[in-house]
Amino acid sequence: MIKDYKTIREVASPLMVVEQVEGVTYDELAEIELPSGELRRGKVLEVEGDKAVVQLFESAQGINLAQSKVRFLGHPLELAVSEDMLGRVFNGMGRPIDGGPELLAEAYRDINGMPMNPAARAYPAEFIQTGVSTIDGLNTLVRGQKLPIFSASGLPHAALAAQIARQAKVLGDGENFAVVFAAVGITFEESEYFIEDFKRTGAIDRTVVFSNLANDPAVERIATPRMALTAAEYLAFEKDMQVLVIITDITNYAEALREVSAAKKEVPGRRGYPGYLYTDLATMYERAGRRIGCKGSITMIPILTMPEDDKTHPIPDLTGYITEGQIILSRDLHRKGIVPPVDVLPSLSRLKDKGIGEGKTREDHAGTMNQLFAAYSRGKDAKELMTILGEAALSDDDKLFAKFADEFEKQYVNQGNTTNRSIQETLDLGWKLLSILPRAELKRIKPELIEKYMK
Repeated sequence: MIKDYKTIREVASPLMVVEQVEGVTYDELAEIELPSGELRRGKVLEVEGDKAVVQLFESAQGINLAQSKVRFLGHPLELAVSEDMLGRVFNGMGRPIDGGPELLAEAYRDINGMPMNPAARAYPAEFIQTGVSTIDGLNTLVRGQKLPIFSASGLPHAALAAQIARQAKVLGDGENFAVVFAAVGITFEESEYFIEDFKRTGAIDRTVVFSNLANDPAVERIATPRMALTAAEYLAFEKDMQVLVIITDITNYAEALREVSAAKKEVPGRRGYPGYLYTDLATMYERAGRRIGCKGSITMIPILTMPEDDKTHPIPDLTGYITEGQIILSRDLHRKGIVPPVDVLPSLSRLKDKGIGEGKTREDHAGTMNQLFAAYSRGKDAKELMTILGEAALSDDDKLFAKFADEFEKQYVNQGNTTNRSIQETLDLGWKLLSILPRAELKRIKPELIEKYMK
């Protein structure tokens, strides 16, 4: 039986202390009824004796200590799930905000999910085509992988996120593909950009959008990614869909975590973030993957802006430990007008070798990928040497490599936000660029493949 308590002792937003409680458990959902009849929600953060600390999801304004009632609902925060979620837009707490009807729930799921047993994980092995050459050709995304994008303030990660959500697909017949897009702590303009882009291109039909705005409560920011992952788990493991989860911006999520941690007066760790930041991020990231015996999968692209462009900042640093690689956006390439400004050399997909080759992409993929990396690296070195010593100091081969580096950035990296390249087009473009170089320099590709594909 649900009991009403009128024993609120203090409120220090976003926290509230309730006394004389019985049978209350950690993470339980609480409902606060104001004297006006308005209902607000929160969850139990801590229970000590007969006291419970409740974290409020909405503002604490108007909560009267003597007259407001608190009831504990006996279950954690849940999301109503159904296949009808596709094509809908929800706020950070899972309520529809697109003007459509309430969702007819097939089930309710705890948003904290269940950690995937490592022994039940299937190894990621199938290719996902994003239509972006720098990802497909060089840092291939594999089904079940976690591949973050490291961006920085002012860089066009929002446009890249929308492009991937719009273009991504799995190759093969009869595969159901869906995108779960979670926008965390973004501006109203950014939210409108994403939603309008999905509607304009028709991508909204296969997408579930969760939008948490910058002026929404910080606590809601902590729930939003978990709402998205709960929707993804339902679609992947109960409806056998291949689901791509895109979360932007993880930095806003970590800032909200720091804000709540400070309100709880916890001892801070690096840069003021809570000491459990690594564990907290891992509980989200590790919900992606493939399960043995399940057709569906969850692939994740978290996007984060590195404060002060610093890769060693706790958020990108810890994310790098948990995930399988990173795509890094470059300020220098952005200044040159290259879209998307993906910095190829420090970017890495640790699982790329598992999703490429004959039967998955094409037999020449691994060789051309390695050759493009090597040639671009040498070309950049040659350009640096040219800057210091002048063009006359370069050998003829070095001049060709410098020319290759320029053309590689102009044609391969700079594809714009509307061009959707198939993996075949990406590989053919790689061969076209490699034809700038002498054949004797193509040492990372088998001679028979050079004969077959070099035009």
